Amino acid sequence: MRLSEYREIYKLLNFPEDIKIIAAEKGLDEELLTVIFTQKTVRETTKRFYLVKRNADKLLRDWKDGKSILSIARKWHFSPVLTGLIIFQANGFSKKQYWNLVKNPELINDRRTMKEIMEIVRSDIVYSPWATEVQYKRGEWGENRLRSWLNSQGITYKTERDLRGEFPKTPDCLLDKPIKVNGWKINWIESKATFGDTVEVRKNIRRQLSAYTDLFGEGLVVYWFGYIDGIECPDGIAIADSSFLMCNCDKSSGILPRNEASI
Repeated sequence: MRLSEYREIYKLLNFPEDIKIIAAEKGLDEELLTVIFTQKTVRETTKRFYLVKRNADKLLRDWKDGKSILSIARKWHFSPVLTGLIIFQANGFSKKQYWNLVKNPELINDRRTMKEIMEIVRSDIVYSPWATEVQYKRGEWGENRLRSWLNSQGITYKTERDLRGEFPKTPDCLLDKPIKVNGWKINWIESKATFGDTVEVRKNIRRQLSAYTDLFGEGLVVYWFGYIDGIECPDGIAIADSSFLMCNCDKSSGILPRNEASI
């Protein structure tokens, strides 16, 4: 994706309902837009958390004055579920008690509170329990796609589970023998069910990918929902998107045909 197009999309994605609107207007996949919205929301939440937390008493007063948790969250440009957490903690609830209400709203006796908890859980597509489960399954989906492709090509590998405890950090798939992709020697492959913008790629390099190159040599990271055109990675790290699955491996040489991977 072109950087200019990505910046426009990123700027327009402010609320969950924007996803369907932008998808219809620009002909983009809703799942891709959900992924980008999720990444933006997590970043904005991290930036704003302590600002909102410092105003917990004000949020609680607004709620007791009759404003809904969802409307307060919108006013502060903050996660509805986390806004509820801050309000309830200011009202004397523990974090454990709050999350129990979020997971079991039918147990709430007060009708208004039950209605609002159900509303914020339904509205929060990033921090609600169901949204967290969706993100987890999305990650599993990406890893399964990668393993299925490796299996179809007859490429043997070890998974994180196989390598647990042997190394300080392990990729999703450590190949038993290196292969080549467009001239790149690949010893390991990491699956990312995210969009590779500058912030995401730099974070992954810092937290994981650089360590993989130190431990195992050159490797490949696959961003299933795409990445910014021309984005740069350090030496030893190649980047691909879902078109990577169109590659066919020459089993005799372990070399992937040139120019068939998005690298």
